[in-house]
Amino acid sequence: MNNNSDDLQKDVENLKIAQATQAAAFAGAQATQAAITAGAAATQAAATAGTLATMIAGSVALIVGIFLGATLRHE
Repeated sequence: MNNNSDDLQKDVENLKIAQATQAAAFAGAQATQAAITAGAAATQAAATAGTLATMIAGSVALIVGIFLGATLRHE
């Protein structure tokens, strides 16, 4: 009877370890997904900011070029 009790105790311990391992793996997967989402959002924000900055610089250069061209043309 004692042998069966020992086997049962070992099985319970193994199940506890398996459950803890599964919980840790799930938590790791959730953390990875959160990092991927945050990275994608940061990449999108940087791309948008870079595009906007390029458009603003291009617009300023165009306006300066128009006025410079108009000034040179009148001279």
